[in-house]
Amino acid sequence: MDTIASLFSFITWPVSWVIVQFHKLYGAIFGPDTGWAWGLSIVSLVVLIRICLVPLFVKQIKSTRNMQVLQPKMKAIQERYKSDKQRQSEEMMKLYKETGTNPLSSCLPILAQSPFFFALYHVLSAIASNKKIGVIDQSLLDSARQAHIFGAPLAAKFMDSADKVEALGASLVDVRVVTAVMIVMMSASQFFTQRQLMTKNVDLTVKTPYMQQQKMLMYIFPLIFAVMGINFPVGVLVYWLTTNVWTMGQQMYVINQNPTPGSKAQDQYLGRLLKSVTTHGEVRGRTKRNTVKRIVAKGPDRNDIERKFITGLAKLGLAAQEDGTVEKSDTAVADAEGGAAQRRQQPKRQTKAKRHTGAAQQGGAKDGDSGEPEPTTSLQKKAPQDDKPKPAGKPASGASRQAKSGQRKGPQRPKHPSKK
Repeated sequence: MDTIASLFSFITWPVSWVIVQFHKLYGAIFGPDTGWAWGLSIVSLVVLIRICLVPLFVKQIKSTRNMQVLQPKMKAIQERYKSDKQRQSEEMMKLYKETGTNPLSSCLPILAQSPFFFALYHVLSAIASNKKIGVIDQSLLDSARQAHIFGAPLAAKFMDSADKVEALGASLVDVRVVTAVMIVMMSASQFFTQRQLMTKNVDLTVKTPYMQQQKMLMYIFPLIFAVMGINFPVGVLVYWLTTNVWTMGQQMYVINQNPTPGSKAQDQYLGRLLKSVTTHGEVRGRTKRNTVKRIVAKGPDRNDIERKFITGLAKLGLAAQEDGTVEKSDTAVADAEGGAAQRRQQPKRQTKAKRHTGAAQQGGAKDGDSGEPEPTTSLQKKAPQDDKPKPAGKPASGASRQAKSGQRKGPQRPKHPSKK
């Protein structure tokens, strides 16, 4: 770790200068040698860096959205070339190039923070070794070595020996308890941040390499930080825990205010928006109006969640407009009520026995269309309609065959005189 940190030694001077400036501010409030002064200086360094990285975070959001839009095309490529993995990868890269999407954009904030992270590690290692570095002179070095965060020195590590910890004025038990708690919190915040993204802001029904990558990162990153955390000084753990909490809060805000289309977060967001419109009768806020405007612009390309939102507005007698506002519309009410009534009035599917019974009744009605049959008893016989004998060589009619088989009762032909 020291070798890697030395590669970023060029940035240790600005990092140490920023920490010293914040230390002057907090030292005047809490005292220059306290852990609060040095700890809050590191936290402020994180906040400053993350504010500078907001453009990269916006780029990460856009790349993630592009990946979501490309999910159907990516799935089609997978199904088309599922037997040819090389061709599948080539088509995926071609699709990324055509749409200007970079699957690795989600790692940009972490990669951009790496130089500052290793520079801070280099500064704290120098403090632990009692070496001046950057703008930290001997007086600031002595002050930093006296600073403790919950009983653990700023430059102490989980793997430090008892002699080294005692030289910093602390006990080994305090250092290991504090560092262990911070490592668990750091790993847990990393896992929760990634899990929040996977469960709320993506569509898991579409299996793509991007989704598999994100799912793998959800388990790999916390494990990496847990293993590496035992070699981080307490000050570095404060830095990384702060940046994880910042990322988690920043992502939570984006998911709640600008969710990915088709995700669970969008369903919750549009539900809250519909409730707000129901209460106030209008769309309040520029961001919300922009959301409605995008939904209206999609037209027939809306997803199920967005169509559900438009239907909910129609039931309230409102219609979404192109500028993102809503207006009262009697047509929308009629369409909503008509569609609901049509769904309620749909006849139930009949069973096979009922269909056969209905067909038999219709057949009986057709037979009796010429007149209403006279009621007869089972002992009465019907008179034959034709008493003339038919030639012997003429085949029997279909009615005669059915009468012989007992399937139908009706007028029968009299026997030939020669057979009496």
